[in-house]
Order: sequence, then C-alpha cells, then structure tokens
Amino acid sequence: MTGWYRRAGPLLRLLAPETAHRLALGALKRGLVPASRQPVFPVLRTRVWGIDFANPIGLAAGFDKDAEAIEGLLALGFGHVEVGGVTPRAQPGNPRPRLFRLPEDEALINRLGLNNRGLAAMAARLDGRRRSGIVGVNVAANADTTDAVADYVAGLEALHARVDYLAVNVSS
Repeated sequence: MTGWYRRAGPLLRLLAPETAHRLALGALKRGLVPASRQPVFPVLRTRVWGIDFANPIGLAAGFDKDAEAIEGLLALGFGHVEVGGVTPRAQPGNPRPRLFRLPEDEALINRLGLNNRGLAAMAARLDGRRRSGIVGVNVAANADTTDAVADYVAGLEALHARVDYLAVNVSS
C-alpha cells in the first residue's frame, strides 16, 4: 500500500462512499495523487488486437464514468483505462445510496447505474486529453431507450476515433 493511500484511505472511509469516490476522482484529475514508482516489467508487455499494452492490468469502466481523470489513472500504472459506461444522452443512474462498503472484505458494492453526462460531454473530454496511454470507452444504451441498437451505434460513431478500443455494455 502506498504512503498517500495509507494516509488518505482512513479519511476517505469516514465519508459516504460516493462522496469519497468523487473526491478521489477530483484528486486524480488535478494530479494530486502521486504517479506510480513501480518498475515497468517488460515481460508484462502484451499485444492484443494490434494494441501494445505496457501491462495487462487495466481499470475497468465504472470508476471514471465521464473521462475526468484519465491521465491520473494511467499514472497509477494501469496498462489501460476504460472510461464510461456512457449513453447517448446524460442520465442520473440509480437513486442513492448506490455505493456500499463491505469493510470486512475490503470491497464495495457498486449499484451506481449508468450515471453519466452523455456522448457529447465524453467526446469533448476525450478531445481535450493528452494521448499518453491506452484508453477504451464503454458504450451503453440509455435506460429509457426505445432503440438500444441505435444507442450503441451512436456511441460507436461518436467515440471510435477518440479511443484505442470500444466495449459494448449489454448488461446494463
């Protein structure tokens, strides 16, 4: 466990889980979380679908739903970061509370839903980022959609040129 997490973790756990999540994202976005000092192990490099990953450990979609903290997350040493799930139109997700701590398991239950600011906001944030690592996006359909396929197509069309890979979220 890194020094910053040893200090910040207990303070974050005093807050409601969703508040702690927002603060962590804000710190990552502003570069307040130190970059990883772990060595890069060439043996972990891997190539998948023509994409060269520094390592196979990536951050799954759901943590940075709106592509706010990509650079800070990549600096932690992830081989890739997947942002989203993003829907064509902004939506609020599930009602609160929707994050639950399991302290004895050092885990969280995530029932956020697909809360996000929508494709246009995601595209703007992706356009404004440095290209310093592998980034994917998880595209999804709006909860109230009448045409899920059209929602997926809209996500693919809007974002495919802005990321290294796309994932289609059919479970939500």
